Amino acid sequence: MDQPGTSSNPLRVAIIGSGPTGFYTADHLFKSKDLHVLVDMFDRLPVPFGLVRYGVAPDHMKIKSVTKAYDKIAEQPGFRFFGNVEFGKDLYLDDLKAHYHQIVFCSGAQTDRWLNIPGIELEGSHSATEFVAWYNGHPDFLDREFDLSQETAAVIGVGNVAIDVARILSRSVDELRESDIADYALEALSQSRVKEIYLIGRRGPAQAKFTNPELKEVGHMEEADVFTLPDEVELDPLSAQALEKSPDRATELKIRLLQEYAQNQPSGKPRRLYIRFLQSPTELFGDENGRVKRMRMVKNELYATEAGSMRPRPTEIFEELEVGLVFRSIGYKGVPLPDIPFNADWGVILNEKGRVIDEESRRSLTGIYTAGWIKRGPTGVIGTNKPDARETVDCMLEDLQAGLYLEPDASPAETLDMIRGRQPNYLTYDDWRTLDELELERGRLEGRPRVKFTHLEEMLAALGRQPAVIKP
Repeated sequence: MDQPGTSSNPLRVAIIGSGPTGFYTADHLFKSKDLHVLVDMFDRLPVPFGLVRYGVAPDHMKIKSVTKAYDKIAEQPGFRFFGNVEFGKDLYLDDLKAHYHQIVFCSGAQTDRWLNIPGIELEGSHSATEFVAWYNGHPDFLDREFDLSQETAAVIGVGNVAIDVARILSRSVDELRESDIADYALEALSQSRVKEIYLIGRRGPAQAKFTNPELKEVGHMEEADVFTLPDEVELDPLSAQALEKSPDRATELKIRLLQEYAQNQPSGKPRRLYIRFLQSPTELFGDENGRVKRMRMVKNELYATEAGSMRPRPTEIFEELEVGLVFRSIGYKGVPLPDIPFNADWGVILNEKGRVIDEESRRSLTGIYTAGWIKRGPTGVIGTNKPDARETVDCMLEDLQAGLYLEPDASPAETLDMIRGRQPNYLTYDDWRTLDELELERGRLEGRPRVKFTHLEEMLAALGRQPAVIKP
């Protein structure tokens, strides 16, 4: 048989993960000149889009419109989507090797980095990851509970996820109704008694990771004033020197905005958001029931490392905050996949430019690739994954030309039979299109942009299907 990629023998590719990187990988393959390709995309969740659906803040509907581009990719005649099909449970590496010439893992960074301080395990202390997934209707987090009867909350971290959490806690009910937040989360947040929110960064304002649009946005909330402390947003000498040496307009604007917030006066709004800098939480204290009641922080100062980066170090100045709810948001981390080489320290699949490599021999594994956050770590924005996917696809095409690919012995029809046998409750992209229209219609009836389905059973029922019994 001729080399894969021809009309008589199309290149068959399995993509594990249906977030932005998965779609960008498929797009680059479909756009490759003179390449005939069949792409099967798998996701353990019933519906596509990964972090766009379950990670992007619900009040950022414009960002979520990127899924229109993914819809066009899914219209390619060689594309199939299988939702609710999990690698390592329904399908294994040997299965994929028997059915595809190439396999690409785009599973993202699914967990959060741990904050190792005393008391972090107390009740009322959570990762931002689970809170974000909960209010976005992620099926794995529907049963999470957050004590919104507390009046003070702290969010540890100053990235976009951290400021998203702080903003959602600060929003009015009317503002939240204009989003696609999960209906149960909308109800819970409508009863929230949180009045003060602290956003806490261990370095200075010049090192804050949230973007300027996010920072501007919190200054225009209906029911929350925003404050910073003048001494914490004053530019330190090291940061000033760095900016003088390498001017950065975005950073300069960020500092200016933060300094403007230091001039704010209370306007009578029911909530207050405090953005704090040069503070590191050192311990959480609990009450007699094991619930968070107080947080101790140490004031930091910045110093320059030999590499020239700015790092915080503690002083002898401590501060305590009475807080009943704590969210840590200090970064995401990938989780290992069965039979795939993994670097646990970095939280990524072992790879070189997207080629998965064997841990002992350091040689690339034929036909196995990775892209996105599970490849490089959780850096960049949605669009950053497009060139990342391009790099991986370039390696795939180079290997294809060199004759380095897997040799499946099953047909696409046999692949479908296998999936039906392993997971009869899988969902197709046509199923998603139906659910999408139903969610939008439910939103129109409630005057909202969308009301999400959150349970698999609810989705199957909406599609007119009864859950099939999976045979052992």
